[in-house]
Amino acid sequence: MSSDSKKYAIRPQFHKKFKPMQVKEIIQKCLDDKLTGQKYHVDKASKFSRELADTIKQELKDLQWDRYKYVVQVVIGEQRGEGVKMGSRQFWDVETDNLAQATFTNDSIFAAAVAYGVYLY
Repeated sequence: MSSDSKKYAIRPQFHKKFKPMQVKEIIQKCLDDKLTGQKYHVDKASKFSRELADTIKQELKDLQWDRYKYVVQVVIGEQRGEGVKMGSRQFWDVETDNLAQATFTNDSIFAAAVAYGVYLY
């Protein structure tokens, strides 16, 4: 076997990179589909958060971006006219790793979802 036949890619090809705008559209669609017309109920918020996170994660896996692992966080709360601030910090490779986020609000609910794509070397 020649040495050329054993290649190891340490970076994803451009068309297989995490694309934040594409992921944001997926997140927004999932939020809109699940939460449009819903009223806030404390007993349903946790269930909706888990279901949304699982749906978003599966949609990302369906994109088949090789060697990416995904972390999805969804927060749902009651819309009371109060402000909410969220923050996060990451330690990652800026060449390969990224995130996308989207929000949803109606008269009763606010929701924020973040999806992190981390490339495994």
